[in-house]
Amino acid sequence: MKCVICKGKIENSFLGKIMGTFVKKKAVCSACQKKHGKGVDALVE
Repeated sequence: MKCVICKGKIENSFLGKIMGTFVKKKAVCSACQKKHGKGVDALVE
């Protein structure tokens, strides 16, 4: 799975869960979450 902001690969945990989150049904990596904070919602659109 790829991040919609930085287009980088999102790693999976050993249980198959992504190491990030879904914002408006699109995947965002944890690095972009930290970098952009609450402004992630505007970047996903």
